[in-house]
Amino acid sequence: MTDRAEAAGGEDKANGVNDFVEIVKTVAYALLIALFLRVLLFQPFTIPSASMEPTLLEGDYIIVSKFSYGYSRHSIPFSPPLFEGRIMERKPQRGDIVVFKLPRDGRTDYIKRLIGLPGDRIQMRHGRLWINDKEVPAQELAPVMIDSGYGFTRNVQRFKETFPNQRQFVTYDFGPGGDVDDTETFVVPEGHYFFMGDNRDNSLDSRVAPAQGGVGFVPAENLVGRAQIILLSWNPGASLFKPWTWVMNARPGRFFNVLK
Repeated sequence: MTDRAEAAGGEDKANGVNDFVEIVKTVAYALLIALFLRVLLFQPFTIPSASMEPTLLEGDYIIVSKFSYGYSRHSIPFSPPLFEGRIMERKPQRGDIVVFKLPRDGRTDYIKRLIGLPGDRIQMRHGRLWINDKEVPAQELAPVMIDSGYGFTRNVQRFKETFPNQRQFVTYDFGPGGDVDDTETFVVPEGHYFFMGDNRDNSLDSRVAPAQGGVGFVPAENLVGRAQIILLSWNPGASLFKPWTWVMNARPGRFFNVLK
């Protein structure tokens, strides 16, 4: 091999190394940007259950704003114990749909509607919600038939509730006699919040003690962010590995729906 050929071979190797380094740097920059956006701005979540029906359906793909309530260690992936409390804290509003870390393990993401603020008195009486000893107005709507998830459909009552701050939303009710239709009065501690699912008889939430598989009171530190929009939505059965289901199981009527 001539000196010229050896030099050319060395040049090709150097170019190859440089190209590889540039690719690694590009990937690293992209990951850092993605991490920055995920921690500080927005994070996607998929709805895994029916506990927030009819507002959110299983298979909805939502976007959560991380800046709505400021930042805690739970804003960062894997919740590292870097600091306590919240930075740039903003108080959530009653009626917000919130993603939070389950208090009993600090890892599992839950999504529910904010019902009780610190100091509030919350109670269920005969299936109706009471806040601070006043019944929340509920307009009965036409019932609907829904899939029970056990191979049959069932008739479900619907109510449009109006909170004291005039926030309105629709809830499901399976009828009287539910396990959490009548509860004690919960007094929300300072620095904590009380959450419930819109599917009132199919939600393990703050009405149920953590020892019984429920949520209990949620510390302010555990709030991850506010659900803002349903970006995409698919019926159950859609699969990443079955491309035809991306179209066949899509629910385009739910795409880009802003959450209230």
